[in-house]
Amino acid sequence: MKMVHVTINTSKLEESIKFYEEIVGLKIVRDLRGHGPAKIVFLAEEAGDTCIELIDSGEPYKGEGLSIGFHVDDVTAHRDALVLKGKDVSPIISPNPATKFFFTFDPNGVKIQFI
Repeated sequence: MKMVHVTINTSKLEESIKFYEEIVGLKIVRDLRGHGPAKIVFLAEEAGDTCIELIDSGEPYKGEGLSIGFHVDDVTAHRDALVLKGKDVSPIISPNPATKFFFTFDPNGVKIQFI
């Protein structure tokens, strides 16, 4: 079984798209804005990959406890780049010598981990 997508209902669709494109590095792989009343955008690294599905529900995100993790080649460099962009990021956490990660939040308050 393959995970297909993670859905985030948002009242900040355009801001969320920009975050996932510019901060996470995803691209729009399916755009349903303008195709009926629902405004839905799927973002992924490549078509066929697990997607972030953003639905413009007009309601702010209400979930808690969700964290979405993304692999980066260099945790320190990615964190430094986000700091230069003015993003609020956590310190780097290293629970063991082989693992490093940090967190930030998307425009909806979803916790995003870069590992």
